[in-house]
Amino acid sequence: MPEMLITIYEVFVNTYEGFLNAMLLTLEITAIAILIGTVLGIIFALMKISRSKVLQTIANLYITLIRGTPLIVQIMFLYFGITSIIILSNFWAGVIALGIHNGAYIAEIFRGAIQGIDRGQQEASLAVGMNRRQAMRRIVFPQALRRAIPPLGNQFIITLKDSSLVYVIGVSELFGLANREAASSFKQFETFLVVGFYYLILVMIFTSLLKWYENKLNVEKS
Repeated sequence: MPEMLITIYEVFVNTYEGFLNAMLLTLEITAIAILIGTVLGIIFALMKISRSKVLQTIANLYITLIRGTPLIVQIMFLYFGITSIIILSNFWAGVIALGIHNGAYIAEIFRGAIQGIDRGQQEASLAVGMNRRQAMRRIVFPQALRRAIPPLGNQFIITLKDSSLVYVIGVSELFGLANREAASSFKQFETFLVVGFYYLILVMIFTSLLKWYENKLNVEKS
């Protein structure tokens, strides 16, 4: 047991610079993917709650396809599909794939948040002369966005962990680097234990921030 702890410590010391850089790349991938997913999510959420049957069908098809297939399959499919049309780096191909994947889940987050707003507020907005778009933009959506932030925070944490799958297309984020280090050092157990520690630290930090924000919202409501 002491020998194993020494080996784990040695792996940590020998790899921390590379893992810190990979951790920053992981955060970058996660942040951009969530941004892309949020834009797509808002668009498809509005399509799903629209009065147009065509838009509803398109939104439902997108959400069903994305939520019904594994993320790793989507990454491989989109990577080889995108790069066959336009030249993209592995980084951007992975980010776009993650963004499209998250868009389906974020669409449901925004749909629920929007439909959770009391319809009386929209009716009151129409009564004072606003049209439906103005009521959505000025009254409903700002409140829905506020409600959506906590589940969006959870989605960020999920995406942070899911970003490890982009290693399959050659992106050297945390897990991709760990896979290479383990293969070269033959210390698979110790290396993956160390990289698990980095993921745990990141998740704990963002979980704490999310809890802090949720407590702040509860205080403001009371």
